[in-house]
Amino acid sequence: MYDCAKDILAHHDEKVTLPQSERTAMRDRRNANRDRLKKGLIEKAKPTPLEFKSQGSYAMKTMVQYPSKDYDIDDGVYFAKEALVGPRGAEMTPLQARQMVRDAVDDGGFKTPPEVHTNCVRVIYEGGYHVDLPVYRRVTTKDIFGNETYHHELASSEWKRSDARDVTAWFEKENTAKSPDEGNGRQLRRTTRQIKKYARSRDSWSGQILSGFGITKLVTECFCANVDREDRSLHDTMKAIRDRLNWTLIVKHPVTPDATITKGSDDPAARFLRDRLTEALDNLAPLFAADCTQERALKCWDKVFNTTFFIDRLPADKKAAAAVGAPAILTSGLLADAGVAAQAAVRKEGGGRYA
Repeated sequence: MYDCAKDILAHHDEKVTLPQSERTAMRDRRNANRDRLKKGLIEKAKPTPLEFKSQGSYAMKTMVQYPSKDYDIDDGVYFAKEALVGPRGAEMTPLQARQMVRDAVDDGGFKTPPEVHTNCVRVIYEGGYHVDLPVYRRVTTKDIFGNETYHHELASSEWKRSDARDVTAWFEKENTAKSPDEGNGRQLRRTTRQIKKYARSRDSWSGQILSGFGITKLVTECFCANVDREDRSLHDTMKAIRDRLNWTLIVKHPVTPDATITKGSDDPAARFLRDRLTEALDNLAPLFAADCTQERALKCWDKVFNTTFFIDRLPADKKAAAAVGAPAILTSGLLADAGVAAQAAVRKEGGGRYA
């Protein structure tokens, strides 16, 4: 396979992972939202949170750049169960807990008021950016010896035992155990970002392809480490995921027993991802040819990611050489097309036998 490892790393660093400025802006908005919520709860004489905890791709550091910058952060809000009671002392329902958080965070300064969703409260900013606030309660139990243990329940359609922090811990463990390199990035996380970027490389795929969480789970299952070849790790992981989805489209939840990320045995989003990975692998097939050139290899990666980033990295002298050869190739192509057109015209006039 033609070596484009440095180009893949450059693509990750420049076009995939979030720049520091974006991460800082997101963190500042998250913190401002936390302060707004705490202030609103105090003003309304409601219970204050035990803690906040970022979740999802933001916490796992697998977010990728989008041209529209319509990023979202999941920021869990945790309360003590015994604090979530109504004015008459009755236990709050999940809906009441979410409504309490919505009312507290809405200080009247938003163009679009915060919304209550089934699994969170959504705070919407201009430009599509939003913060999701899942609401949890901490449930404390004691054994016969007085020892306390606790678990968390999400305010969903009902109080459902769940804690997204377990997902973050799971991913960090997988990333550390399976990546061949060390440091803050690590190859499994970079490969996850690259495949998530591929999944968002065409606007027409939006809403059809498997979620980022589903892709993250598949990468951990199928990851092919290669400490010397970032491009080979990415290609081989894409192939392993495609082959795994050929076997089954079911993707299990990493920490919740008997739960799945996909819906049924023929999940259309998983099938769509499988088919798009097949297309990507077909587009990368020329890299395995013995006569593959740097220009051809870079164009293959451009086709996969729907960009010109890779060919733009071609050295100037090679670009010039390619430009010199282009007219002859173009002329040959035009002559061939003209010949086909002429033959078609003759066939048409001679009785219409053409296809």
